[in-house]
Amino acid sequence: MKLPIIEIKDLSYKYERQKVLEDINLTVKEGSFLGLVGPNGSGKTTLLKCLLGLLKLQEGEIRLFGEDIHKFKRWHEVGFVSQKANSFNTGFPASVFEVVSSGLTAKLGLFKKVSKQDKEKVYQAIQAVGLTDFSRKNIGELSGGQQQRAFIARALVSDPKLLILDEPTVGVDAVTVQNFYEMLEDLNSNFGITLILVTHDVGTITDKVTHVACLNKNLHFHGNSAEFEALNEQGLSDFYGHSVHVLTHDHHGGHHS
Repeated sequence: MKLPIIEIKDLSYKYERQKVLEDINLTVKEGSFLGLVGPNGSGKTTLLKCLLGLLKLQEGEIRLFGEDIHKFKRWHEVGFVSQKANSFNTGFPASVFEVVSSGLTAKLGLFKKVSKQDKEKVYQAIQAVGLTDFSRKNIGELSGGQQQRAFIARALVSDPKLLILDEPTVGVDAVTVQNFYEMLEDLNSNFGITLILVTHDVGTITDKVTHVACLNKNLHFHGNSAEFEALNEQGLSDFYGHSVHVLTHDHHGGHHS
């Protein structure tokens, strides 16, 4: 029986008088890989901030790992990778190893010395994202896609059970994006990490994710990826408010739409 890792009930949120989230009910079970999609201004960022405890809830409730978010303390079990890695200061003088090690501070405290066991964990995280050959390189020398991998390794090093990624492939070229999604699929299926990926790139992810949620103030759709692929273009266009052409990628590298 897979346990729910996230339970959102009747969540609404407004800034001043404007409602950005309305009556959201969503459950994410252990081992899922959820693609969260929606147009700009649809409330995705607000939803993430509520999930990460960065915004105080106004209406509704959120439970993480079965615990009310107001009481939840085990934040090292929740990894987060934002878009900001793309605008990372490339002059920053830190190696990949050092950047990834910094992900341990939440668990270790700021000045605790990194033990041999911790170093091993750092190397395992670097290996999991395919950057073993770059561990001593300065983070600024890496490509955008490699930097994003380093930030994922930084999130992985504290053994999160849930990893949330906010549009991590903005500004990264198509081939790198494909490799990147394959790496996420691997983290989900082989490492058992529950993933939430916020993305605009609906077509590319449908064969990688297990579930899709479409948000535009309300939750317009939540189901598995097969149900999502069965949605017709009209259904999606109604949701986005303009016509959408869904280009899905099958497993053989060809395209069908």
